[in-house]
Amino acid sequence: MPPEIAARALAAFPAGVANGEFGLPPDLLVAIERGQGCRLWDSSGKEYLDFSMGWGSSLVGHARPEVVEAVVRQAPLGSNFAYLNTQVLALAEEIRRACPGVERLRFCASGTEATMYCQRVARAVSGRAKILKFEGAYHGANEAGVTSLFPSQDLEFPQPELTSAGTPSAAHELLVAPWNDLERTEAILRAHRGELAGIIMEPLQRCTPPLPGFLEGVRRIATELGLILIFDEVVTGFRLAYGGAQEFYGVVPDLVAYGKALGGGYPIGAFGGRAELMDWVDEARIGSARYVWMASTLGGNPISTAAANAALGVFRQPGTYEHLHGLGREFRAMLAQVLTDRQITGQIIGDGPLAQIVFSDQPVMDYRSTKRGDRNRARRMMLGLFARGVFLNPMGTKLYLSLAHDRATCAAFCDRLSDALAETA
Repeated sequence: MPPEIAARALAAFPAGVANGEFGLPPDLLVAIERGQGCRLWDSSGKEYLDFSMGWGSSLVGHARPEVVEAVVRQAPLGSNFAYLNTQVLALAEEIRRACPGVERLRFCASGTEATMYCQRVARAVSGRAKILKFEGAYHGANEAGVTSLFPSQDLEFPQPELTSAGTPSAAHELLVAPWNDLERTEAILRAHRGELAGIIMEPLQRCTPPLPGFLEGVRRIATELGLILIFDEVVTGFRLAYGGAQEFYGVVPDLVAYGKALGGGYPIGAFGGRAELMDWVDEARIGSARYVWMASTLGGNPISTAAANAALGVFRQPGTYEHLHGLGREFRAMLAQVLTDRQITGQIIGDGPLAQIVFSDQPVMDYRSTKRGDRNRARRMMLGLFARGVFLNPMGTKLYLSLAHDRATCAAFCDRLSDALAETA
């Protein structure tokens, strides 16, 4: 980045970052000027291979023509009415058709809001306050999302650890279980059934897939104990399959949250589920004990929903998910080969068009086995890739593929990865 832009960014934003989490050192700060497909260009004209893709929100690729055309058609007609419009109605009908667990839904502006509303509904319907989440899962910037997100103390389950300051209620309203450990999860649920409203989970937690039977087991126990099961499909929705993780894994939740890829690169959030649960947000109930407040100024705006309708049209094209899964498998195999060639011990995890490198000699099954990996090396690798023209999140989490990626792009990434790894020994 030109020095004057870096100085402006550092003066305006904490750490020079406008929307958080990236944590780049000042010498690597860049301002993105434009994107096309799976490439970005910064304000100095430098080109990057993008393996963040707007934290997964641009699954169709940057500036996908169908999405751009839909937005251009809608923009002269109005950008926001904060009310029912033809674009949002068409989108709602398509989501209901595609997603097994959605009978009714509402729109908001982000995945963070969507997961928050799911928890609010669960608490209201059950009359209980606590939610169980899984250690290491991210559910947006609300309290549940940032609690036990990057815990370091290895507390006894189900005690939560506050990852973020300013979230005191989380210590009293959240229980935490280990991902992929059905026996311990069941024991926690049974011991606290009288306090729990429900369970929130990413069906694919970050990049760690569920073990066979794990999702089915949680679904069975939730039904038996009368707990509301929430799937956070902000990442997995429309990415693992057109019907999301519900279709891909064959497990249907009671409530589900969406965001990211649904918007085709535009801001969007949605939540839905069984009709008898979603009816708690019906404004005819205002003033009664059976009403959940829900409102979003930008939720369902016709720009974002026009983009989403166009994105879903792209996802429905023949071969979409065969391409995403095939390329994801090939990419993970290529990453493993780079580690082998460099004689570096590590695990490649992920599913669908997602991947992550964990520098560990042990299988990765949950957050704590991920944490045992060499995070300092992962950070150095990510910064080395960034310096070599690969745009990604240097926090060292998942790598996102999109419909704009191909084998050649993945091979170019791996060439730069090999060079970056040479500096991390």
